Amino acid sequence: MTSLSASLVRGAVTSPFKHPGRPGATLPTDRLTLPAAPTAPGPLAAYRRICGFPAPESGPLPLPYPHVLAFPLAMRLMTGRDFPLPVVGLVHTWIEITGHRPVQPGEALEPTVYAAELTAHRRGTEVTMVTEARVGGELVWESRSGYLSRHATKGGAGPKGEEGPKTGAGPKAGAGPKGEEVQAPALPAVAEWRLPGDLGRRYGAVSGDRNPIHLHPLTARLFGFPRAIAHGMWTVARCLAEAGGGPDERAGALRTVRAEFRAPVLLPATVTYAADPAGNAFALRSGRGRVHLTGTVTRAL
Repeated sequence: MTSLSASLVRGAVTSPFKHPGRPGATLPTDRLTLPAAPTAPGPLAAYRRICGFPAPESGPLPLPYPHVLAFPLAMRLMTGRDFPLPVVGLVHTWIEITGHRPVQPGEALEPTVYAAELTAHRRGTEVTMVTEARVGGELVWESRSGYLSRHATKGGAGPKGEEGPKTGAGPKAGAGPKGEEVQAPALPAVAEWRLPGDLGRRYGAVSGDRNPIHLHPLTARLFGFPRAIAHGMWTVARCLAEAGGGPDERAGALRTVRAEFRAPVLLPATVTYAADPAGNAFALRSGRGRVHLTGTVTRAL
């Protein structure tokens, strides 16, 4: 897996010279691709363990795993000089994933990443990043992610109207507007998870995403967080592991997911996974009812 360290450093250096909201800003047209290769079994097994996926001797990749494999490409693109938004303070607000068919670890997967769209948002500017994965030219998996660069806008709330920190060393799960109470969805509790303080370091070691906001309270405080926060993509993966059922569930049953990041999870934490009876709508919330993540899934017929 390509190291993200160089991209994080490059992002810290280039971000002060970028001005979100600049009229006429355009996205780079580059499409970055990793060479086709089978999935390494060691990192995959570690990912399954940290996210709670069953660990069968054979079976398809967990639905979010290709995103992890391709994320270094996305970071390389977003920290490039021709990318119009500063990566420092960029907030990961949503993700959509579609698995067109189950992907086996032994298949030679070829991930590609590109920036698809730059749109005005009431709190700033949002970019849509696309990741595609192919096997022998066949599109087998794809995702779309929204990243928000918060800044003052005409007729909208600027950064001062936001809750929580406004800087960071890379994309992070977003927080809601200041003073706005995010109501927990009417979903019954299914499971309670106690998340340790070192979860960010453990997931960072597996995923390669060693953003300082996830690693330690001291480094998180540099960017305005009182404690380290969980990776947004870990929260999605952990919920999908629960939504997919246990080892007796049919492998590869989950086909799509749409998740919205509502608020960061400060570590350590105790959180509740809630879902509808069919397991097709889910949420992650804290004991006081604060919603951190909401989402929906569809399943193979």
